[in-house]
Amino acid sequence: MTDLASYRVYYGASNPPCPGPSFFQVASSTPSPPSNQAVTFRLTGLSSGTLYYVSVTAVDTSGNESACATPASAVARIEFAVSPTGTVNFGSVNLGSFANLTLSVSNASGGTISGTVSTSAPFSIVSGSAFTLVGVGASQEVTVRFSPTTSATATANVDFAASGGTISRIMTGSAMDATPPTVAITSPTFGATFNTSNALLTLGGMAADNVGVTRVTWANSRGGSGMAIGTTSWMANGIGLQPGTNVLTVTAQDAVGNTSAASLTVTMFTFTDDPLTAQSMRITAAHFMELRAAIDSLRAAHGLTTFAWTDPTLTPGSTMVKVVHLVDLRTALTQAYVSAGRTPPTYSDPFVVGGATVIKAIHLSELRTAVGALE
Repeated sequence: MTDLASYRVYYGASNPPCPGPSFFQVASSTPSPPSNQAVTFRLTGLSSGTLYYVSVTAVDTSGNESACATPASAVARIEFAVSPTGTVNFGSVNLGSFANLTLSVSNASGGTISGTVSTSAPFSIVSGSAFTLVGVGASQEVTVRFSPTTSATATANVDFAASGGTISRIMTGSAMDATPPTVAITSPTFGATFNTSNALLTLGGMAADNVGVTRVTWANSRGGSGMAIGTTSWMANGIGLQPGTNVLTVTAQDAVGNTSAASLTVTMFTFTDDPLTAQSMRITAAHFMELRAAIDSLRAAHGLTTFAWTDPTLTPGSTMVKVVHLVDLRTALTQAYVSAGRTPPTYSDPFVVGGATVIKAIHLSELRTAVGALE
C-alpha cells in the first residue's frame, strides 16, 4: 500500500457499528505502512459502564474506504475515580465564615492521567485544582471550600475532568446567621444613666451586623415604644418620659431575627409648684426635698456619693427651712458640676447668711435651672 491516508474508528452501542454516523478519523503516520503495523487509539467521551462495539476501516488518499473490520466490544470505563461517591454535604455554616471538605481523585487504569478540578460560587477549590497521577492507585486530595454569602441552601457541582472524561459530585450546604447585631446608645450620653427635667427625650446611636441591620426599635419601661429612624446610624425622637426612673431599651434586629439590646436609665425630675412665683408662693420643705433628690441623682451619675445633708429629713408642714439647707444644695450641686467637668452655676444672690438672708423663690428657681442644665 502506497496511498493510505487515515483510519476510521466506528463505535456505538449497537452491533455492528460500521458503517455508521459515529466514528473518529485517525490520520496514518505513513502512506506505506509496513506489514502488521500496530496503531493505537483511545476512545474518549463515552458513557462509563456502557457496552460499546468498535470496528475499523482504512481510507486512501482518494477517499476510498475499505470494508469494515470484524467488530470488537468492551464496556467503557473511567480512567480515574473520585471519592466520596455520593453528595458532598457541608452542613450548616455561619454567614461570614467557611467550611472545608476534602475529596480524593485516583488513577484507576494505569499510565499517566492529568486533569483539572472546577466548581462555582459559593464553593471554591482551595487546593488540588490540577492533578497528575502516575500509575494505578496514585491519588491526590482536593480541598473544596463553602463560603456562604446569603441565608439559603446552596447546591453546585465539583467537576473532575481528565482524558476526555468528567466525573461530577453534587455539593450542598446551608447558611445560617447566628451572629446577633450590635447596638449602642451614644446620645444624649454614652453612659448608662441620664437625668433630665424634660418630658420628651431624643435618643441616637449606632448599630451593626455581619449581614445587615433591618430595624431598630425602642421601648420605655414606663410605657411607650416605637421605631427608630435609620439602622446603622439611628435616631428616636419624641420619647415620652414619666416622672422618676425610665428604663429606655433600644433593640437592633437583623434579617433572620437575631437581636441585641442596649439600655439607658433616665431619671426625669419634676418639681412641685413649677414655676415658683416670687412674693406669692410660700417656700416649703417639699421644695427642698425635691431638689435634694434631684441633686443626689446627678451626683451618682457623675461618680459622687450622696451628699451629707443638714437635717437629712425635712418634714413638710413641720420643719422650717433654713439658709444652711440652701447652702447645702448649692455646695452639693457645685461638686456635681466639677465632677462632670462643667463650670459651676452662678447665683444672683451668691452670699447667703443664716439669720439675715430670707430664702426666696429665685433661690430655688436658679437651682432648678442649674439641675436641668447639668442632666
